[in-house]
Amino acid sequence: MGGAATAASWMVNDRNHDEDDDRPLVLLARGGDVAAFEKLYRRHRDRIYALVWRLCGGDHGVAEDLMQEAFVRAWTKLELFRGESRFGTWLHRLSANVALSDRRSRVRRSRWESPMDDAAERGAVGARDVGAGVGRDLERAIAGLPERARAVLVLHDIEGYKHAEISRMTGMAVGSSKAQLHRARKLVRAELEA
Repeated sequence: MGGAATAASWMVNDRNHDEDDDRPLVLLARGGDVAAFEKLYRRHRDRIYALVWRLCGGDHGVAEDLMQEAFVRAWTKLELFRGESRFGTWLHRLSANVALSDRRSRVRRSRWESPMDDAAERGAVGARDVGAGVGRDLERAIAGLPERARAVLVLHDIEGYKHAEISRMTGMAVGSSKAQLHRARKLVRAELEA
């Protein structure tokens, strides 16, 4: 499953198909039609990559892994999709949960790593070229945010989730979500003005 989106593709609402067209493909894929699922993958991979890329802090390798994990999970859980929302919405939520779960496991693992390892990793992420022009500065500012603040900013301001939804997805209180969003916006603003 190669060919990920460019880092700045989140700025463009890439809708080259009507999501209602997904319904027949979902039904075929539920029946085991791999070609139908591959079409769904091609339709949604850029948006899913952009989401997980932002949630993981702009690490291309991690984003690729998370995107693939999200699509594998979607394939195995396709029978759970009830059609109450659009397939793209369901896939988006599933992918956000995959990325947030990965973030939680990385936090648990990082407690066992040395401070030098952590500093080296932060430096490597900060050095990556993540886009062009103003988008690059914005992406760099978002990638540099603390993880909880970044997750809330991405989910709320970029992906359009409400604080109650973010609370359910991340396990943080609604008030904490609002505080993290305020903190994230303030940090991004300061970084862009520097």
